[in-house]
Amino acid sequence: IYCAVPKQSKPGNFLEDWYMGKTHTDDTVLRINIHSGNSTTLVNPKEKTEMNFISDNQAGAHPAVLAAISDAAAGLAESYGEDALTAAAESAVRDVFETDCAVFFVTTGTAANALAMSALCPPWGAIYCHEGAHIQNDENTAVELYTGGARMVSIAGDGGKPDVALMRSHMEIATVHGVHNAKPGAISLSNVTESGTVYRPEEIARYRQLADEFQLNLHMDGARFANAVVSSGVSPADVTWRAGVDCLSFGLTKNGGIATEAVVMFNPALAEQFAFRRKRAGHLWSKQRFLAAQWLALLENGLWLENARHANAMAEQLAAGFAAHDTIRLPWSVDANELFPVIPEALRGQLREAG
Repeated sequence: IYCAVPKQSKPGNFLEDWYMGKTHTDDTVLRINIHSGNSTTLVNPKEKTEMNFISDNQAGAHPAVLAAISDAAAGLAESYGEDALTAAAESAVRDVFETDCAVFFVTTGTAANALAMSALCPPWGAIYCHEGAHIQNDENTAVELYTGGARMVSIAGDGGKPDVALMRSHMEIATVHGVHNAKPGAISLSNVTESGTVYRPEEIARYRQLADEFQLNLHMDGARFANAVVSSGVSPADVTWRAGVDCLSFGLTKNGGIATEAVVMFNPALAEQFAFRRKRAGHLWSKQRFLAAQWLALLENGLWLENARHANAMAEQLAAGFAAHDTIRLPWSVDANELFPVIPEALRGQLREAG
């Protein structure tokens, strides 16, 4: 039994007013074991509450995800992705994108990105991305390993988006040098970007045009794809394959999942050998139904978008608080659930002391 105990009852018909939302109290929340009579305090309004804004990677899993995993444990099921839950989850992803895409579940965003790039770029190729991109700075040499040696080419640009003209210049130089330089092979965009900004379909189309000009594949790192979709106000299809994206690393781990990542191939030619790449890399789970169950829990009834909507709204609220403080600067627009405030050192210390 969980029991909320008000510190002080208010006059009048308190229970009815509380139920109707006309009044509230600062409650101490207790967990009571009805068999032993022991109680544990879960929330005490007088205690200091610590707030953690470090990363959505530190958050727990959504209760619906945990329940789905528990349900998936009942009985027996086919192994290595041949089970009914995996088939249903793959179908649910296809429904999200309104197209017959190929879906491959993996367990980490690094695996999704590195495996995707191995299918999109040859070992002698070059992958063009923003200088702050995750695949460039935060995934060790996973991309180089899985591609067999493809070169990362970082491109500067405002707000986490690589400058198209500068990217074209790099490609032109590489093309002129022929076999003496890495052959342009792929473009990778992060949406949400590492600066917290979001791409619109028309922006993605500019990179697609460049990719067509140099016969390249276009990849999207969607570790926070749900937040990007909610922010853009368009459909998942509009910011992926309809805008020219060939492959998406689709992540929901930061959105309430545990190991909820997938490579979504919109180009059938790129998907032909991907099942073998995933198996060779050790990312084909024998009990894949436990991955699939998480996807179903988050995609069904739009929970993934509801979670993202909430996260974005909280980020917007936090940004408004920063904006009201004349010593705090936000270098980029807050499009989704990432903020990078520049806070004076003295104020940072005060905030940490306050929890």
